[in-house]
Amino acid sequence: MNRLAHHQGIYKFFFTLGLTLQLSKPVIKHLIHIVDALTTKGFSGTLTDIHHWSFHPNHRTTLSHFFTKSPWDEERLLGKLQEWILRRIERKNQPLFVSIDDTICQKTKPSSRATHAIEGCDWHYSHKDHQSVWGHSLVWLMVHTFTQAFPFAFRLYDKKAGRSKIDLAMEMLSSLKGKLTQPVYVLMDSWYPSKTLIEACLSKGFHVIAMLKTNRILYPKGIAIQAKQFARYIEPKDTRLVTVGQERYRVYRYEGAIHGLDDAVVLLAWKADQPMTPEHLHCVLSTDRELGDEDILRYYAQRWTIECFFRQAKDQLKLDGYRVRHVRAVKRYWAVVLLASVYSIAESRQNLSAGLELLRSRKDHSVVEFIYDAAKQDIPIDVIKKQLRIA
Repeated sequence: MNRLAHHQGIYKFFFTLGLTLQLSKPVIKHLIHIVDALTTKGFSGTLTDIHHWSFHPNHRTTLSHFFTKSPWDEERLLGKLQEWILRRIERKNQPLFVSIDDTICQKTKPSSRATHAIEGCDWHYSHKDHQSVWGHSLVWLMVHTFTQAFPFAFRLYDKKAGRSKIDLAMEMLSSLKGKLTQPVYVLMDSWYPSKTLIEACLSKGFHVIAMLKTNRILYPKGIAIQAKQFARYIEPKDTRLVTVGQERYRVYRYEGAIHGLDDAVVLLAWKADQPMTPEHLHCVLSTDRELGDEDILRYYAQRWTIECFFRQAKDQLKLDGYRVRHVRAVKRYWAVVLLASVYSIAESRQNLSAGLELLRSRKDHSVVEFIYDAAKQDIPIDVIKKQLRIA
């Protein structure tokens, strides 16, 4: 029988990436079916769903073996994806943003009697839930412009391994290889802008725009003072109104040294409709002193892209829905989620949501065309049902 048309589309994307020369045919076959299942509406994250929704011809246990024991190299897959993304996203007329953030894939804490618990889990503080939750903590790096965005790399944060999230972020930054022609701005929230990470960015020729904690030390006129204390001396007449999107801010621009950095810009900003108190203060760092206040805030607002990706990846691709237990299998699952995300975005040339809508529509048409072609070839209905997992 003929191959489903939407499977051929996935294969063509793999060919464009160069994966068909790097991975064996059985591995490519598995990846096609897994990407198909992940992008199908109703997918829950289980191997049973992958087997069912992708019309996989082999027994379900082959998928467990593929994630856990098969000798394919997921790092090679991610490397090819990254090469393609950097070629695709490079635009000379606009800056390149690199967002760094972390998210938790929450799991149920196993009982003390559990013999096959998911490996690599630990307690991690969730800012959303305001408490510690059990699961995997992932640090992600995303590359984007004003018009395109692609998840680029991830690392599992393992407390027992002795490596901090800053270390993992620096490692991922090193995967941005080759000379980039446009200016690069690394965006991060207030948990990441350490001296070490900022210096790592600057050494690569990247600028940093990040939220700072309000207790960060500034040095106005050489006097050390926390930003929130310094803000008490700022009056409305010392600020200027800046509009970013639908929001208006009162902004005071500080230029000079901060703790860990000799020369930078820090914007002390309040929403225009809120009192200028330390409780409502936002501090935004920029290592690029040439940027205006509007551009600093506008560029930092692009960091919301990675937050949207986390939400969509969990809701639509079940980034946190896996049931595999071995830590290598879990990492491979995340790698395939990244692959499915990039494929969806690439096919739609828009964003992840638009890509998934397009792929799901294609699949519906593909299945109808498959049944129609099979009927024209007088293939028995039971054979068609078996291949489409209806029997």
